[in-house]
Amino acid sequence: MIARWLDARLAYDGAQLRAHWILRHTGIVGDAIVAFRGACDVRDAEMADLEDLGGPGIRGEDMLHFLMERFDESSLEAAVLRQRLLAATAAELLRARGHAVTRDGDDLWFAGRKLSISIATRSPVSTLTHFALNVTTAGTPVPTAGLAELHVDPREYALGLLDAVLAEDRSIRTARAKVRGKGES
Repeated sequence: MIARWLDARLAYDGAQLRAHWILRHTGIVGDAIVAFRGACDVRDAEMADLEDLGGPGIRGEDMLHFLMERFDESSLEAAVLRQRLLAATAAELLRARGHAVTRDGDDLWFAGRKLSISIATRSPVSTLTHFALNVTTAGTPVPTAGLAELHVDPREYALGLLDAVLAEDRSIRTARAKVRGKGES
């Protein structure tokens, strides 16, 4: 898997959660995760999570986005498990900095306020995950917390999370390859 920080600020509107968006915008072919900073405003037409339709909306003026695409033969369940591992790793990195962040499924919370958004889905050729943390709380439709409040530099944090995701991916691949099947001598 390849990880990359994108320097350009990009607004996320849900259209990025498409097969080959990373390839078309970065040139990366294959399994990848990219991080970027920008606003968020997901309209109902782009809403992947049916539970969010007709709700208060998914918006924020300044967020730290992570977009992952995997091309293995994974099920949607495997994509959701990866999404939750990403959320758990993100929380772990914030707790290591002394912040009392909690995780409920794929959502992170701080002081009873929502810190993140996330969704996992499938395309005909891949699984896709979007995970984002509020940098500020400006423009959010529900009570939220942000990285600025935690005094966390978004780019520095993103680079640490990208490194952690790559390390976890390598560790999973090693664990998968180092075992022998039962009955094998």
